[in-house]
Amino acid sequence: MRAVVQRTDEACVTVDGQSIAKIGPGLTVLLGIGTNDTVQDIQYLAEKIMNLRIFSDETGKMNRSVLDVRGELLVVSQFTLFADCRKGRRPSFDAAAPPQMAKELYEAFIALCRDMGGVVMCGQFQAEMIVRLANHGPVTILLDSKRLF
Repeated sequence: MRAVVQRTDEACVTVDGQSIAKIGPGLTVLLGIGTNDTVQDIQYLAEKIMNLRIFSDETGKMNRSVLDVRGELLVVSQFTLFADCRKGRRPSFDAAAPPQMAKELYEAFIALCRDMGGVVMCGQFQAEMIVRLANHGPVTILLDSKRLF
């Protein structure tokens, strides 16, 4: 499982011209599910993201988590995080989980983040979305549950 985590002042998702999710300060999480991902991957990434200390404390040091600052999360599924561009010019998405599996794990990830105390909004699975965000910092973190990077 892979995630692009961005510290944001605000973010929103639009589908077919309609706003479906909006957050204030917090994290925007683009989440990709791979063919080999399991519940253990969800648990690892949810724990990591909810406790990632990338918000500033009173001295300006990144020392607070999204839970500490009572920030919100916008979680958007993004199978393209598993694109393999090493050969040719067209990405291969063979490593991305099939839709039904990905949807189940995506929804389980959201539920776990909520269980951990997060205020979570989400995109629409398998929809073409417009994601707008104001990246604060900018701060962007790449995570992989298999610890490949």
